[in-house]
Amino acid sequence: MSKLSQAKKIVKLLQDNPNERFSARYIAEKIVSIYPQDYEAKKNNPRFKDEKSFISQIVAEIGSQKDQLTKSSEHIFWQDKPRPRVYWYDPDKKRGDTSNDDIEDENEESDEYISPTSIPNKSSFSEHDLYPLLINYLNSEHNLYCMRIDEKKSRNLRGSGGNTWLHPDIVAMQAVDKEWDELIRTCVKNGDGQSVRLWSFEVKITLNSSNVRKSFFQAVSNSSWANEGYLVATSISDNKVEQELRMLSALHGIGVILLNPENPSESEILLPAKSRPEIDWQSVNRILVENSDFKDYIELVSTYYQTGRVRKKDWNK
Repeated sequence: MSKLSQAKKIVKLLQDNPNERFSARYIAEKIVSIYPQDYEAKKNNPRFKDEKSFISQIVAEIGSQKDQLTKSSEHIFWQDKPRPRVYWYDPDKKRGDTSNDDIEDENEESDEYISPTSIPNKSSFSEHDLYPLLINYLNSEHNLYCMRIDEKKSRNLRGSGGNTWLHPDIVAMQAVDKEWDELIRTCVKNGDGQSVRLWSFEVKITLNSSNVRKSFFQAVSNSSWANEGYLVATSISDNKVEQELRMLSALHGIGVILLNPENPSESEILLPAKSRPEIDWQSVNRILVENSDFKDYIELVSTYYQTGRVRKKDWNK
């Protein structure tokens, strides 16, 4: 019996779950679990350091297989707008019978973003609800040590409005040298190299035409001190807003993360941040003087610089 192509595996999975909408990551994990022998040789390729990197490769392949899916079944649909992208099988419709608003415009510029598993009910989440979910994603998927910065703990020494757009919602430390040999860590330390990287995150529920520029420049303002700064949202309303984000990101270097509150591990970096080689310590000092949470964060970073040790109980809260 011949093996099914990957596109036909996807079609069969969607056929078996009609009208259920799935992300490429969910689809990847399911077809690998259903057809383990078909993927055994590929999974053993040494270029995949772990299961996660292997699944990420399958996810990327699914995102590029629209032509094969189209040829395999006219009942397969996908939706790019609003973000995130989802795939489904509708036995009662064919692509030619449905509005172009329901599926991706074939003339639009293709992108490689792979969506979370389902479209969450975003109205049930407040911005504050998203903070621990984002921290969970950053810690588990990117090995970042995170901390929430509470704007209510600022002293506001400059009067009303003096701290507008000063505080990021979440900050993080990336221990670049954590797995290095001690000899290498010593060389980096004595040679003025970089053993940690600092990250900053501004969180919004959704990005639309009315708030996208304000939200983006808020992220620019409160993340300018960090090596990497991100604007985070659970959805992007339409393609025009996404194109605006792409333009602004290219100009200012702030990245964009799409957070899936239903399943944080399936969140995705839509636009990677432009990495800055140096920390703006003067700006760091300004925030530290104003906010006690941020001072605690820098104290933990300082401890890591000095000792190379991290106490996990101090982080990710």
